[in-house]
Amino acid sequence: MPRPAPPEQHDPADPRQAGGDLFGAELAAATASAAAGAATTGAAAEASGAAAAADEGAPLAERLRPRTLDEVIGQAHLLGPGKPLRVAFESGRPHSMIFWGPPGVGKTTLARLMADAFDAQFIAISAVLGGVKEIREAVAAAQQARQRGRRTILFVDEVHRFNKAQQDAFLPHVESGLFTFIGATTENPSFEVNGALLSRARVYVLEPLSHDDLERLFARALERGAGRPEAAAAPAAATAAGAAGAAGAAGTGAGVAEAAVTFDAPARERLIGWADGDARRLLNAIEIVVAAARAQGRTSVDAAYLETAMSQNLRRFDKGGEVFYDQISALHKAVRGSDPDASLYWLARMLDGGADARYLARRIVRMASEDVGLADPRALALALDAAEAYERLGSPEGELALAEAVVYMACAAKSNAVYVAWKRAGAFVQEHGSAPVPMHLRNAPTRLMKGLGYGRGYRYAHDEEGGYAAGERYFPEGVEPQRFYEPVERGLETRIREKLAWQRERDSTQDDSAQDPRDPQEPNG
Repeated sequence: MPRPAPPEQHDPADPRQAGGDLFGAELAAATASAAAGAATTGAAAEASGAAAAADEGAPLAERLRPRTLDEVIGQAHLLGPGKPLRVAFESGRPHSMIFWGPPGVGKTTLARLMADAFDAQFIAISAVLGGVKEIREAVAAAQQARQRGRRTILFVDEVHRFNKAQQDAFLPHVESGLFTFIGATTENPSFEVNGALLSRARVYVLEPLSHDDLERLFARALERGAGRPEAAAAPAAATAAGAAGAAGAAGTGAGVAEAAVTFDAPARERLIGWADGDARRLLNAIEIVVAAARAQGRTSVDAAYLETAMSQNLRRFDKGGEVFYDQISALHKAVRGSDPDASLYWLARMLDGGADARYLARRIVRMASEDVGLADPRALALALDAAEAYERLGSPEGELALAEAVVYMACAAKSNAVYVAWKRAGAFVQEHGSAPVPMHLRNAPTRLMKGLGYGRGYRYAHDEEGGYAAGERYFPEGVEPQRFYEPVERGLETRIREKLAWQRERDSTQDDSAQDPRDPQEPNG
């Protein structure tokens, strides 16, 4: 672990310590104002967060936030006995880390619990709303805390939203131990976080909450006030839950007056399915439905009532980013695997989750070229027709054309021979450079070019037996002829394979000792 630099050795004007161009000499001035600025995002946020959690007007997800690690629901692969994050909490030695996972699984909550566990100052920055000013204030506040002998945990939410320069600004302070860096991201950090910062932080993958986890969360949310009217008088008195963070877990939070409203089993299942692994989404939905029910004097909620209480259709919500690309991968592989039913399932999942149908249309065209290929050339035309049909009809009518194309792709004969051949050809060209075009293959539109021999000796294939100039060479001189394309024995490519075999047989039987059929005096075409 890098040794922290003593406070008296810090030079605000030194870009190696101040984070380069983002700070420089301005950090000294920022330190003077950090007490006010950083208090908003740092130490004062701890007190205000506790107050907000105790405020009965705070969202249910805030009021039911865990106060200890044992109250967290989900992430057993990280928080169970002997698991990585549990060990990190128990070690007493915090380290920089990045939490990668979808919304509502507990990223912010875990960061705050870690600050509590290590009695560290907690500073939170949102990369969506913050910028250079907030980074300067956070560094200045961390320096002040170090002088008081206190650790700092700097939490950067949506860290992938910061650009390269902003991410680089954290590096010298992570190295010096000024603060422990914890980033949260919904995107793959391999692509979205700078390699230098990534190498200094351990990545923990947080998973969507399981159905069982969400059932426990649902029960916990209701039991805080179910059948207990007295909860209305002091809905926050029973909790001192931490400040903001993901509602991926529920603690021993306050009783909720609204919890007197009950949900039948089908209603619970629909809300849990709709939450799609997002705890915050589930708790917010419960709060909305309960408030609507109480306003109408209802004491119970069934599945039918949900349709009127919610502001949008109760469907599974599929997020973008990594989950989105996992789903398009599943669709592509189902088509490649010739399973029309699974292909329709993933197409429906993505359209239902709000995916751009035009993007899906483009991917279907790609499937036609990559996985069906010349085994059934009609697939590409059908895919393009489906894309055009969607452009004309829009949703939902145009979605049927996409479904038709997907089913056709899944049922069609498969060949990736063209795809493989194209990759081979590209790799070969990169390796062998730019050989000149042979003279007999060059175009000769002018008398000068003809005089220089352009096109001389070219054999016009249509004039040859079978329309094939056996033994003719089309690769450049000095480049050994290659065989990139190997048709499969499926669909139309069976016939293509037979034709290529016939051509190669004719090439092999060409009499090498025979006179070159090219007439050196009479260029042909």
